[in-house]
Amino acid sequence: VAIPYGTLNSRQMTLLGDIADKYDRGYGHFTTRQNIQYNWIKLEQTPDILADLATVEMHAIQTSGNCIRNISSDQYAGAAADEIVDPRPYAELLRQWSSFHPEFLTLPRKFKIAVIASETDRAAMKLHDIGIQMVKSDAGEIGARFFVGGGMGRTPMIGPMIRDFVPLDQLITYSEACLRVYNRYGRRDNKYKARIKILVHELGKEEYTRQVEEEFTHLLKQGIEPPLAELERIKAHFVDPPFEAGASDELDLSDPDFRLWVERNCADHKAPGYIIATVSLKPVGGIPGDATSDQIRLMARLAKDYSFDELRVTHAQNIVFPHVRKADLYTLWKTLDDAGLGTANLDTVGDIIACPGLDYCSLANARSIPVAQKISERFGSAERQAEIGELKLKISGCINACGHHHAGHIGILGVDRKGVENYQLLLGGSEGADTSLGQITGPGFDEDGIVAAVETATNVYLRERTEGERFLDTYRRLGMAPFKEALYD
Repeated sequence: VAIPYGTLNSRQMTLLGDIADKYDRGYGHFTTRQNIQYNWIKLEQTPDILADLATVEMHAIQTSGNCIRNISSDQYAGAAADEIVDPRPYAELLRQWSSFHPEFLTLPRKFKIAVIASETDRAAMKLHDIGIQMVKSDAGEIGARFFVGGGMGRTPMIGPMIRDFVPLDQLITYSEACLRVYNRYGRRDNKYKARIKILVHELGKEEYTRQVEEEFTHLLKQGIEPPLAELERIKAHFVDPPFEAGASDELDLSDPDFRLWVERNCADHKAPGYIIATVSLKPVGGIPGDATSDQIRLMARLAKDYSFDELRVTHAQNIVFPHVRKADLYTLWKTLDDAGLGTANLDTVGDIIACPGLDYCSLANARSIPVAQKISERFGSAERQAEIGELKLKISGCINACGHHHAGHIGILGVDRKGVENYQLLLGGSEGADTSLGQITGPGFDEDGIVAAVETATNVYLRERTEGERFLDTYRRLGMAPFKEALYD
């Protein structure tokens, strides 16, 4: 089920919980595309589900196939203290343009776009087919910076920047130019070489950019009016909620469990007296991204009471309450905690990203869920997570990389070794401003061995780190050698 740019209201969230009960087995799985999927749907029930979704203005299009997929964005959009503008109206404009554009209904391969508006990249923008970053020029004009040709899968690549500034009234036109060059020259004879990243790589950044600029100039000469009126209509749906003037900035942190949750799971809000709160769907020993129907409906009710009827799905498979009064935060946390949703582990080794793997996916080579559960249990204590600090661990059950293993500080890739599940370990991946691709350490491990390998890698980090270093910093300073020596000694 598509959740454009990860934004939901309580009616929509409630229905997602009801669908889990009515058609599935009482839970849903939130994905790295900021969507939700159900794993036990009967094919003949699909029309009924689509009809139910339509009652709350939801659908399942752009979730598969060789089209422009669900547009993703920063989960803090519209609330973040560090954004220059809310990127969601532009994501919505792109969504409408892509949904109704007949030229791009049968692209060479699937196409993913992310839109952000802050220096901090919370949407893995450079690992998308097109990453769009809203920026402000020296003259104060807001425009878009384009990164094209990123992606993961069997041939991971970081998208290079092809244009530093596109005026916002030309956002759609420049996007169309990028897509037209791809649609014209992208390979259709080999699906493994059909993504735009391969085209950009084979043409070279300079030649691809030249062709885009040529197409862009051609489109501008057509004199097509930019959709400014439509953009203004869309913006009216993304106005700030009525924040309380003079809301208190004070928080009572006397409860140590609440204090830890605030420190790990909350972020600064642009409005005084408010805070952004993230619900981790990664309880110790749980399945990453899963929530029961009761938990889904509870979050819907709490969003209506405490977050101006708004929720966000993150690409890390968590849920965000974007607009919470600090005065209400303890009550919100206590209610969540009582329902098993108060885990304080954001950006720690316990905040694992994992695809459904071989338990559900016909493309997978190995199971992801049991590995995630075992790692979660081994590193489940708050003290252990605090000792290790920031560590992003991501697991994929196959080379398609739905679990973003290439971008994990520690990544795990499930492979098939002559009919036996095997797991490769990758180190050094990252998303954001310093995006990097993880490197395979060496031969793979069995299920128990990969869990032990994660602990070995973290122990090397704890032994070798200097003051203030994260796992990623230590790896980049030392390189692979000390980790490989410990893993294969």
